[in-house]
Amino acid sequence: MQAHEEEGTEMENQALSTELYWLVLTTLMTAVMWVPYIINRILENGQLAALKLVPLGVKPGADWAVRATAAHNNSVENLVIFATLILVVQISGSNSEFTAMAAMVYFLARAAHYVIYLIGIPVVRTLTFAVSAFAQIGIALRLLGWM
Repeated sequence: MQAHEEEGTEMENQALSTELYWLVLTTLMTAVMWVPYIINRILENGQLAALKLVPLGVKPGADWAVRATAAHNNSVENLVIFATLILVVQISGSNSEFTAMAAMVYFLARAAHYVIYLIGIPVVRTLTFAVSAFAQIGIALRLLGWM
């Protein structure tokens, strides 16, 4: 029992790198992005109907809920790329001020992208997506030693 407690204490003393910190925040943010459109489904269809399997192609009545679903799907798709890059940074020991800043920029751009997508501002939505994509590209180029 004492060995387990010591092990737990050791784990508590290990801080996340900046890149992993932003990855965890990005993952948490992505994990809760479904909440608004589920609340909309409950409001539109009632609690019991919201628990049932929705047939493919049936979209919410509220345009913002359709956009929230699309924004969430886009975030999940991009999380795969971002997480892979950050894990490679961590495993290879390639952490730097640049990769830390790029991870933070990615998170902020994705958060802005979600809100702006939800509101429905097309051009700004595209710009926030581009910022997050460039952050990913920057990390990849740094990993490849091209930057």
